[in-house]
Amino acid sequence: MNSLCTLYYMAILPFLLLVLGLYPVNEATAQKPSILLFLADDLGIGDVGCYGNTTIRTPNIDRLAREGVKLTQHISAASLCSPSRSAFLTGRYPVRTGMTGHGNGNKVLMWNAVSGGLPTNETTFAKNLKEQGYSTGIIGKWHLGVNCNSRGDFCHHPLNHGFDYFYGIPFTLINDCEVSRPSEIHMDYKKKLWMNAQVFLIAVLTLIAGKIWKLINIPWKIIVICALSGTFFFMYWYIAYAFQPYWNCLFMRNFEVIEQPMDLEKKAGQIVNEAKAFINRNKDRPFLLFVSFLHIHTPYYTTKKFRGRSKQDLYGDNIEEMDWMVGQILESIDQEGSLNNTLTYFASDHGGYLEGMEAMEGSPHLRGSNGIYRGGKGMGGLEGGIRVPGILRWPGVLPANTVIDKPTSLMDIYTTVTKLGGGMTPQDRIIDGKDIMPLLQGLVPNSDHEFMFHYCDEYLHAVRWQQNSSDTVWKVHYISPKFHPEGAGACYGSKLCACSGEKVLHHVPPLLYNLSNDPSENNPLPNDSELYNEVLQTIQKAVARHNSTLHEVPQQLYGLNNLWDPRLQLCCGTFPFCWCNKENAK
Repeated sequence: MNSLCTLYYMAILPFLLLVLGLYPVNEATAQKPSILLFLADDLGIGDVGCYGNTTIRTPNIDRLAREGVKLTQHISAASLCSPSRSAFLTGRYPVRTGMTGHGNGNKVLMWNAVSGGLPTNETTFAKNLKEQGYSTGIIGKWHLGVNCNSRGDFCHHPLNHGFDYFYGIPFTLINDCEVSRPSEIHMDYKKKLWMNAQVFLIAVLTLIAGKIWKLINIPWKIIVICALSGTFFFMYWYIAYAFQPYWNCLFMRNFEVIEQPMDLEKKAGQIVNEAKAFINRNKDRPFLLFVSFLHIHTPYYTTKKFRGRSKQDLYGDNIEEMDWMVGQILESIDQEGSLNNTLTYFASDHGGYLEGMEAMEGSPHLRGSNGIYRGGKGMGGLEGGIRVPGILRWPGVLPANTVIDKPTSLMDIYTTVTKLGGGMTPQDRIIDGKDIMPLLQGLVPNSDHEFMFHYCDEYLHAVRWQQNSSDTVWKVHYISPKFHPEGAGACYGSKLCACSGEKVLHHVPPLLYNLSNDPSENNPLPNDSELYNEVLQTIQKAVARHNSTLHEVPQQLYGLNNLWDPRLQLCCGTFPFCWCNKENAK
């Protein structure tokens, strides 16, 4: 009887205290929080002060870590932009959505005017939150497609994926957007194209000469058809590449092109101002703002105010400018009184670019740093390509100055923010992202990710296993890139690493690392040990289960889906005369 009474009083005690005004109520959880997401482009985990960098100043990002939770094993679903960002927005591995590259093909979307992109049947976290009454906006980089069948159908556009507002670039920042930089798109292909064009011209002239001098007996009709076909082919590619600053380097507001080509000098300030304006006009309602930085992708364009300020040349300047942008936007949250009701997240889409602009500038400081982790951008399942900064802050809800060293994923943001906003994740498909709020709040000791699968294009390169019974994280490598014998982190035979074929190493038997003791992946376990066999068998079973959940889907980055199509080209004016600057015209 006494025990029953005790249970009764324990059950009603919180209610009595609440009535008396003595029970601590967290006001931030009494209403839907606003969500502020920062995603850097190509930022390495070793480039940030709170992750150990001592030469680049990032006080505003470091402040987020002091006031929130820092994740030290935060993992991207891919080591390249388009597949990683598709996974971030949908909570699903890119292989499930067709957003993966393939052997000897393109690894990301290569143009604005292609029919590939984030499939229309995928549900982003923006769409989930919009259905719950959120105002949703994306400012900055998209790189997930625009049109499908005609110029202006906007099937892949952010506004058709749950966002109310878009201000940014539908593609990505590339060297071609700055006239002083050499091109970086399809460099090897362009060299072959130029060589083949010369061979073709010589061949046509030879045929014409042979016909005139009656040395060959080929009808003029055949010669003319061959000449015209080849001319159209080479003219197509000449136009595509010659006008890249106009085709790819443009800026949009919602569905309208407002700058073509864009003025990079003003972009940092404009992005900050647009983010502040969005926060201001939505201060009285819950909002989702995704600030998708153009920084720190090549060409590391930095405004004059920040050039020459860091100890790491232009690369460090670019990071310090991005950190200033973070600080300006956070200041707006403070000024609007939304600090305690805003979940703020900062991460990078994948690891730093180790080659960067080093080859063209001759400076060792013009490339990313992934700290102690091996590899970088585009390098399959190596830790340096997929382990990224991950910081979350929500005063009064998440503990301050906390470090969590458990496997988490960028895909987890999908499930986490959907649930925080009162929505539900789709039940008709597999969602790979987990709700990490219990882990962030210290309510559970481990992540819900027992296994994580690391793809390079459509190929499974590695798998990690969080073995809770021993508090160990294991990682198996089936495939990894080949590196130049000279070292320097560059891949064999290409500036961007291959995922299959002769330019990768197939590990038979697979390499097994204890990431808990060897995060740099330097010392694989002996493959003749009992422990090796036990761990490998467990992971092999997980891979088999995972493979059974995969199904064929339309491939968005393959073939014609990723080929420049002038019919789909965004144009501010009458095609092909596409140039304007409506921002300066205000």
